Amino acid sequence: MRDFSKVRRIVVKVGTNLLSSEEGIDAGRVSDICSQIAELRNLGYQVILVSSGAVGLGARELGHRNRVVYIPMRQACAAIGQPVLMSHYREAFREHGIIAAQVLLTRNDLNNRKTYNNLRASVSTLLSMGVVPVFNENDVVSIAEIGTAFGDNDRMSAMVASKIDAQLLVLLTDIDGLYTGNPKTDPQARKLDEIDSVSDEVMSFARGAGSTFSTGGMKTKLMAAKIAAMADCATVIASGYDRNVLVSILSGENTGTYIHPSIRLTQRQRWIINNSHSGAVVIDDGAVQALEKHRSLLPSGVIGVSGVFESGDVIQVRKADGSLFGKAVSYFDSTMISMMMGKQSGELDALLGNDHKDCIFRPEDLVVVKDDSSL
Repeated sequence: MRDFSKVRRIVVKVGTNLLSSEEGIDAGRVSDICSQIAELRNLGYQVILVSSGAVGLGARELGHRNRVVYIPMRQACAAIGQPVLMSHYREAFREHGIIAAQVLLTRNDLNNRKTYNNLRASVSTLLSMGVVPVFNENDVVSIAEIGTAFGDNDRMSAMVASKIDAQLLVLLTDIDGLYTGNPKTDPQARKLDEIDSVSDEVMSFARGAGSTFSTGGMKTKLMAAKIAAMADCATVIASGYDRNVLVSILSGENTGTYIHPSIRLTQRQRWIINNSHSGAVVIDDGAVQALEKHRSLLPSGVIGVSGVFESGDVIQVRKADGSLFGKAVSYFDSTMISMMMGKQSGELDALLGNDHKDCIFRPEDLVVVKDDSSL
């Protein structure tokens, strides 16, 4: 059996397809999920809920039956659907004497170190008071075109789990786990009960989004598991239709697909790696070797700058061949680095004066990233 004896804080993500019905929202499903969370609470767990469904609910309120693509229409649907969604959760939790709190996020809220720390503090306060925070992306103002969107609630739930130090992320969907193929069409497809890490082979088993109004699919759930794993947080992908699925998972039963956590990164490392990057610096082979030996990046090793960023922003660090090496917090803005790149220390004194930082960033401000597909 799986050992969840050290789990105290859990993030549960519920997908659009689970909550939807022909009439709009499946009130029975909402009630069932809230009842299970109440039971986990009684067992001593702290639970954060991440719920999709606002856009789909708003679309149905408007009589819109097709997938909503036009951004202003998605924002309008979210504005209409979000209070509907929360009213159902509030009523369902109230039956168990539980208060629900709404938390709407954009990617910028986690990118900014100050708002990120404020979020941690407020969520910790809510949990200490016995409140269940209900997270959703703020689709009314969050769009991918300006870099404020998470893209899907699967990855948002993983980032929330990472930021608030959860030990388990449960992704509830309409499938009972990850299969090696499509079980509806492939008789040889088998369910994977456990996965050590999300490899390229594992990713190849994923499929696309599962319903008209959803933005996720098995691929985004595996990307979410990769993000959670870096925070020493395990992930379970399971069917929300299974009876008492949350209690079954925490009891250690072989429910869904269990994905092991990996080596834990520090909070600062996780903030860097999950942060949206504002630009990039390109470095030569000598700089790559120096960074691999945990040395600082000197201006002499920079051969290119792209994007516009400020001092303190997170940027990508790319090799000369264009491949990603890592993400880092830069001490200088893009304009200044463009002036500094390729120069030796003596030349920098003439450019910046004697009292200046002698590097672009130090080892503690860099996280090496071999694969940016989930970031």
